[in-house]
Amino acid sequence: MRTTTRWLAAAAGTMLAVTLAPLSPSATADDHYDTPITDPLPPSQSPTQSTLGLVLEEYAQLPETKPNGPWTDGRIGTRHNRINYIGEVPDGSGRMYVPDLNGPMYLLDGEEQHVYLDFRERFPNFMSWRGMGTGAGFMTFHPEFETNGKLYTVHSETPNAPGESTYPPQPNGSSAVQSVVTEWTADDPSANTFSGTSREIFRFRFSGQIHAVQQIDFNPTAQPGDEDYGLLYLAVGDGGIGVSTSVPQDMDTPAGKILRIDPLGDDAPNGQYGIPPTNPFVDEPGALGEIYAVGMRDPHRFSWDAGGDHRMLMGHIGQHAIEGIYDVDAGDNYGWPIIEGRLAYRNQNQCYLYPLTPEMEAAGYDYPVTSYDHDPPANWPCNSDSGHAVSGGIVHRGDLRGLRGKYVFADLVEGRVFYSDLEEMDDDAATEAPVKELSLYDTEGNLMRMPDFVGDGRIDLRFGFDSDQTMYLLAKANGKIWKVVDTKRAPVHPEVEPSIADDLVAAYDFEHPFAANDGYEEDRGLSRTLIRLVNGGERMRVDDGAYPGSLNALQIHSAAESPTGTAWKAGVWDATGADSLRAFNGAEGITVMGWVKMTGQNPTAGYNAIGLAGVLSGNSDGHGVRALLELIQVNGELRLVALGRRIDTGASQTFAAQQDWRELLPQGEWVHLAATFDYTTGEMALYRNGEPIEGFYTNPNDPWQVDGTGTSATDPRGIKIGGSFPQDGTERNPCNCRMDALMFLDTDLRPSEVERQYEQFFKE
Repeated sequence: MRTTTRWLAAAAGTMLAVTLAPLSPSATADDHYDTPITDPLPPSQSPTQSTLGLVLEEYAQLPETKPNGPWTDGRIGTRHNRINYIGEVPDGSGRMYVPDLNGPMYLLDGEEQHVYLDFRERFPNFMSWRGMGTGAGFMTFHPEFETNGKLYTVHSETPNAPGESTYPPQPNGSSAVQSVVTEWTADDPSANTFSGTSREIFRFRFSGQIHAVQQIDFNPTAQPGDEDYGLLYLAVGDGGIGVSTSVPQDMDTPAGKILRIDPLGDDAPNGQYGIPPTNPFVDEPGALGEIYAVGMRDPHRFSWDAGGDHRMLMGHIGQHAIEGIYDVDAGDNYGWPIIEGRLAYRNQNQCYLYPLTPEMEAAGYDYPVTSYDHDPPANWPCNSDSGHAVSGGIVHRGDLRGLRGKYVFADLVEGRVFYSDLEEMDDDAATEAPVKELSLYDTEGNLMRMPDFVGDGRIDLRFGFDSDQTMYLLAKANGKIWKVVDTKRAPVHPEVEPSIADDLVAAYDFEHPFAANDGYEEDRGLSRTLIRLVNGGERMRVDDGAYPGSLNALQIHSAAESPTGTAWKAGVWDATGADSLRAFNGAEGITVMGWVKMTGQNPTAGYNAIGLAGVLSGNSDGHGVRALLELIQVNGELRLVALGRRIDTGASQTFAAQQDWRELLPQGEWVHLAATFDYTTGEMALYRNGEPIEGFYTNPNDPWQVDGTGTSATDPRGIKIGGSFPQDGTERNPCNCRMDALMFLDTDLRPSEVERQYEQFFKE
């Protein structure tokens, strides 16, 4: 599967300002704090497309690996491997290290790959199969590794593995996973496979299987004699129980904190490491001296700026609303689970956030310096995973044009790469730094998305860098690592004619698999209506494109030609009406258009129709439509038609093309079709490649009962593409064809607008 980064013009407008439900006239001021916020971030925080792109060159392909047990999450077993980071060994050798959660720790020496350590062999209780983050999570090297041979790792062990937790385990009975930090001392630091000794320095038992110890690392900007030199940072998650407990705020447990320890010291409770005397809570009664910052759910990745003030920045994975980047200072409290981002969190209603109370505002919590919200599809459960998680990145201090001083990060699930300007990332400011999305290119200049590079809708993207500040991207989906070798200008060219963008209710370019389940496709229009790819799932996205820059198309099949023996089609249906498609409620006009290419036998033998795409009526069982592009029998001949209905229970009208459908839709050729419906006048029209098609009405009377008003005042029950939906029988009428850039508008476009939209696809 390949996809592209070309954006529909309406996409940037899909996020709304912070929206509170209105208070009733009798509401008091206190009720304000109980009013849910339906969209937590203002328009300024919606990621917008940058005119800058990254050029990615494949650097390495790591071997395929699997978890070492019966994985509890299907997303684990579908990964090529679970590589988690790439960094440079600090010994001047140029070797790069790459941990794989499934067990191996690799050293890359030029084109040679070496298994430096394999946790599957070293630890009999090693576990890489429970939850998304268990396994050999991270490795880092002491800044004096070249002489002392010391490196540090964190890995997961089974709940029953022997070993005493450094601090009391999390509550709720037996643990689900243990995180273990180990110090290794190599006999020969220059060797590409480890030989030497090891000792356990930290162990903690979590009651949940998620959000354990994530990254461990040294501050690479600290120099000998600096207070921070040789101190090891541990990003410890809340174990998944922060949503319903105060654990991230409790100072007597490491969970939900960033810890800072001296791995060469010995004054910790277990005597295996030291507690730096300059840590912010070292003298606070009841607080663990190791704590550096508190109030975190899942502190996923952190890094230090190699320039400037050497700021420490962290990517923090949120619950169901906000993904944030934080500026980390000693003693910070990020507020979880009392707040998320800059708003109040309530576990009893995870769909929304709430206004901060005066007490929360006065508590001194530290807010993100930049963030983005989940903005889930309108018809996806709001408290379900919508496929978002931030991957903290790095401030670029290398020589890539346009990126110097920019903090580059990503959504690890979708694989979208962002940046914010470091100068605008101020945790004392009332506003956050804007988020820009970077385009991605291969070395041949092709505009791509990460799904293009990995062949999967879920990327599992991570960052890394070397001593020259060269940036690397890596993906678990296919186990590849790419080096960012250049930047280039990336003109933002919308696929939608600007004059019609405000009427674009739904649009599908089949370049945007829904990261939470890539058997669905995201809507690039205003309604954000998710559609399902029926029977074929992600296989229905094929390497094809109708116009320059398009790399994916949707493959539709009748049951007769389907590889699965069932009709491949797409759509959405709701028996109570699809409220996300409310723009079609009472609509005075509708336009359905998109690209079609015939790829098989049409019509299927023994059948007399070829289904394309349309908007369903308010009482449809999957057949009845308000507006439809289709080929049906008219007076004994198959013809391309626009078929519509004004009143749900009323009759339909059909406008049929005069020209032979085989001339309009020749085999193997992309053709742009459009159908317009004016319900106030009863006028309909068909277009091919931007030009009107001569046709005729099949009913000379007035089946719509035109009275100057629009359609029935009901929400349509959905959209169907390539066949009736939700019916799933032995259908033979779906088109054996491919479709691209399907658009559904709540207006009947004028001929000049259809023409301009067709031309828009070919603008440079």
